[in-house]
Amino acid sequence: MDFRKDVLGFMGMVHYLNYAKLRGVKVAAIATPEPERRAGDWRGIQGNFGPPGEKMDLSGIETYAGVEEMIAEADIDAVDITLPPFMHADATINALKAGKHVFCEKPIAMTTADGRKMVRAAEKYGRQLLIGHVLPFFPEYSWALKQIHSGKYGKVLGGAFRRVISEPTWLTQYWNADKVGGPMLDLHIHDAHFIRLVFGRPAGVTTAGRMHNELPKFWHSQFTFESGATVEATSGTIDQQGRAFDHGFEIHLEEATLLFEFAVTGGEGKYLCAPTLLDKSGKVKTPKMADGDPMNAFAAELKEVTRAFTKDESSDSLGAQLALDAVEMCYAQSKSLATGKTVRL
Repeated sequence: MDFRKDVLGFMGMVHYLNYAKLRGVKVAAIATPEPERRAGDWRGIQGNFGPPGEKMDLSGIETYAGVEEMIAEADIDAVDITLPPFMHADATINALKAGKHVFCEKPIAMTTADGRKMVRAAEKYGRQLLIGHVLPFFPEYSWALKQIHSGKYGKVLGGAFRRVISEPTWLTQYWNADKVGGPMLDLHIHDAHFIRLVFGRPAGVTTAGRMHNELPKFWHSQFTFESGATVEATSGTIDQQGRAFDHGFEIHLEEATLLFEFAVTGGEGKYLCAPTLLDKSGKVKTPKMADGDPMNAFAAELKEVTRAFTKDESSDSLGAQLALDAVEMCYAQSKSLATGKTVRL
């Protein structure tokens, strides 16, 4: 299977490096407006994990300055989109219309209207549309899903999720509602998607917190479900830079509770609570986790993308409708925070 990549930044590099390790897939072309990156000089690319950019040998890979020119090529199977979110819809729909499967980074789109257009386009043109929600492929969250889906501990009753970062002051468009959307669409979208994956679509949500630039900055949400489950979610940014990142969960099943929290404080990342299972007998189990390198999670995600596209099968965790529901959940929380009222979904 041949993939094409578009505008090449940090996430584009992460995808490229992981595709190189996968069997049955190759990057056939790259589109990016920067001539030096088309020539293989990726030394200016840097992210918050993974290796730094370096000079790459792109021999055998076609390069294009524009996405449309690249999509117009007919000898490929799929397009991997790592454009900024506000550009996802047009590029995705054009690629689907050209008969390509599409893997698009999260969030699916900046608006629910654009997300719906993307979902309808995939249905219309009979192509797969998968969205890059990588959280289920991180070892702690993958472990939780396995416990839940095993049925060993009964049905899932509810839970609490947390995802808080220091404000990313280096991102100039972070608080732009049209470009990034602040922590609701950039950060909490991960947990919204995971909550939707585990519990289904919520019936309603009530959110309280504080705003910045008319966008949610820090908040607490309570979701309700037709099943009777209740789920809490805390997310947003803090002004102090000493704790760059904090995420975790407490998930309640009929016969077990799953616990986990990890934080980066003072530049050091460590478990505040290692993945832990409390069973009905009172035992405390701490399973061994796979390597926590985020690159491995992206490798697992892209392996699932390759499987789904090669076999033309859906993906339980990367489906476009799931991703669209997550965006709708985010907007419902924003509306509840702004109005002080419960919002139905």
